Amino acid sequence: MRPTIADHALVLFQGDSITAAERDARKSDDLGQGFAGMIATQFAALRPTTRARFVNRAVSGDRVRDLLARWEADCIGLRPTLLSILIGINDVWRRYDSDDPTSLEDFIGAYRTLLTRTRDALPDIGVILCEPFVLAPPLDRLRWREDLDPKIQAVRWLACEFQAELLPLDGLFAQAASRRAAPFWLPDGVHPSPAGHALIAQSWLRAVRIATSDISWIAQ
Repeated sequence: MRPTIADHALVLFQGDSITAAERDARKSDDLGQGFAGMIATQFAALRPTTRARFVNRAVSGDRVRDLLARWEADCIGLRPTLLSILIGINDVWRRYDSDDPTSLEDFIGAYRTLLTRTRDALPDIGVILCEPFVLAPPLDRLRWREDLDPKIQAVRWLACEFQAELLPLDGLFAQAASRRAAPFWLPDGVHPSPAGHALIAQSWLRAVRIATSDISWIAQ
């Protein structure tokens, strides 16, 4: 079943700096400057009578194992009704900038554990798993594909295993880069520009059956 946002829903965004988007962790209601905030404001305009709360608990630099370490407080304890996870690029990046890789087995094991804990504690929760992604330039990002591609495939397997909605962001950005050069969307190959965040937000809203052109309550 595809996830939806019902009245009084609590939507939780989890991940790393891409999702955190410079949010102020001292403010519990700060959604950051990226796609999470865009989703919340667009949803408010498109569904003004649906009272939903959006929360961002993403932390810059996190890997899957870091999510797992804080999962009880930053996910299960919040009791969300819809959970969105975008994680994985730091599990790749640290291999190349710090010689500190995350094996595919460890990545899958930690990710599966946090999803299992979530389903056990919140059996009715809706889940959206977002693919990690990268574009080149910078040209060194091309080397990352050997590590990233198996992790993307793992996210796809886990989405199937846990009956979660998959957001195929790696393919989405590859397609977008065929229309306008990659730096327009991901200036450093990883972190989205405002246009890149908007692309994620639109794809995410479609995943919960909301089209950004659908302002049906406005009189025609």
